[in-house]
Amino acid sequence: MKKLFLAGVSLTAICLINAANAADTIPPMKSGYACDPYKNYACLDSYLGSDFFTRFVNYYRLEWGHEAAPADPKAPPSRRDYWPPTPQTTPPMPFTEWPYGGTTSLGVTRTSSIDSPLMTAIGNTAVGQALNDSHIQVYGWIDGGGNLSNNTVRGGNAPAAYDYNPNTVQLDQAVLYIERLPDTVQKDHVDWGFRVAPIYGANYRYTTAYGLFSSQLLNQNASNGFDIPMAYGEVFIPQVMEGLMVRFGRYISIPDIEAQLAPNNYMYSHSMTYTFDNYTNTGVEATLAATKNWMFQLGVTVGTEAMPWHVGQKITNPDPNPLFPYTTMLKDPGATPSITAGVRWTSDSGNDDVNVVANGINGGQWGYNNLQWYGLTYYHKFDDRWHISFEVYDEHQNNVINANNPAAAAAFAAGGTPFSPQIMPFNSPFLAQCSNSTVFSCTAEARAALTYVNYKASALDNISYRLEYFDDVEGQRTGTKTAYVETGIGWQHWFSPQIEIRPEVSFYKSLNANAFNGNANLGIAPNKSTAVIGSADIIIHF
Repeated sequence: MKKLFLAGVSLTAICLINAANAADTIPPMKSGYACDPYKNYACLDSYLGSDFFTRFVNYYRLEWGHEAAPADPKAPPSRRDYWPPTPQTTPPMPFTEWPYGGTTSLGVTRTSSIDSPLMTAIGNTAVGQALNDSHIQVYGWIDGGGNLSNNTVRGGNAPAAYDYNPNTVQLDQAVLYIERLPDTVQKDHVDWGFRVAPIYGANYRYTTAYGLFSSQLLNQNASNGFDIPMAYGEVFIPQVMEGLMVRFGRYISIPDIEAQLAPNNYMYSHSMTYTFDNYTNTGVEATLAATKNWMFQLGVTVGTEAMPWHVGQKITNPDPNPLFPYTTMLKDPGATPSITAGVRWTSDSGNDDVNVVANGINGGQWGYNNLQWYGLTYYHKFDDRWHISFEVYDEHQNNVINANNPAAAAAFAAGGTPFSPQIMPFNSPFLAQCSNSTVFSCTAEARAALTYVNYKASALDNISYRLEYFDDVEGQRTGTKTAYVETGIGWQHWFSPQIEIRPEVSFYKSLNANAFNGNANLGIAPNKSTAVIGSADIIIHF
């Protein structure tokens, strides 16, 4: 874990050392220099050099202290001229368009729009030219971070995320994107795209889908692991109204403010609101731009964090218990045909955006993460410096075994479900702490409200304040039956579009019971009702 993080830091150090050594041969960037690519784009290639390593290092050097790469005056428009204006910029915000997910952004995406040191470094090679001609991009980042906390137990920061282990330094994620973006600006031809995004690091804990490399988390409880949270193809059909996108594969669920992958978030840590709802879906998602203001989404999936080959399957319980409504389940009962539906409205000014979504809707049978999610997100831009992001939802699962019923808890421990300890020894879904101890199972519900208040302090600095309320009504999501309040503030500073840091501090309070400084995998009960966590990370894009 630490070796990989240090490797990322060492890469930066090597880049800086090499840049210093190259000072005699590569002209310094200074105002008025005749071959400044920011003044004359035609100078870019001669400034970068010819060999891979020199070009790679000099691209970091070129962008250092700048908010964007030099603009190509011959580049085609990046969005339709009648589309709502782009609300944000990156840097300093983590996105340019208000997030809605399930599709490459419609009306605003060109096929070759990635600012990547790696692609630039190979741009003058046969491989790089072939990739560029095919509009295929290869890029990624390394994200390492750490935290200081008043918790001491391994895993004791939970249910806060993503800094699961207190007082540690970790490799959060090393990510590689291989993708082709469909051109959604044009309206004259069908286009296509794809993305494969493998991830390695501590954050796999939050992206794991049952049945896809899940033994790392559910059978080994590994600190670092591998996952592929995105592996999908897309077809864009511009002739249908303002454009229809069909995505198929595994993709990040809609429509959260936050996302698992580090650069797409305001802060290093994540809200509880995001941590305990739907992460990924696998299936088919259609997104229709009916007008420049209205978009509609409809998807068919196999539930949430579930694989198609892991569909619910049952056999007769060899030891029937009249109190036990389940037969023995070999696979995830939440892996079942499910519906996602959403509607998005954006104002003409681009200053307001609303998404109303129902995600992963099926019979709601208790599964690995079979969440029946109903909610909305809302964004409002006050001016070029201030905007807010707001999310609210209600989610539930049905027939969750009651931990407060001794017979039900004993039946679970005996191995009657795919989540029983004999099958899933680590990180299994929690039982419900039903209000009525006589019932064998009940519906487990969670409600959340979250807001981010965001301030653009400069072209390279964003300050975000987070406030949320999360009510784990039956304790099934976090393991503790309590409501929570959380608040935090973070600073996102970009040294360049390729390197950013995000220090922050957050305070958590469980209102009805102790929820922090415990670890269910180790049999350690939580003994604190508050958590104070200071943390920071560095993201190095390549």
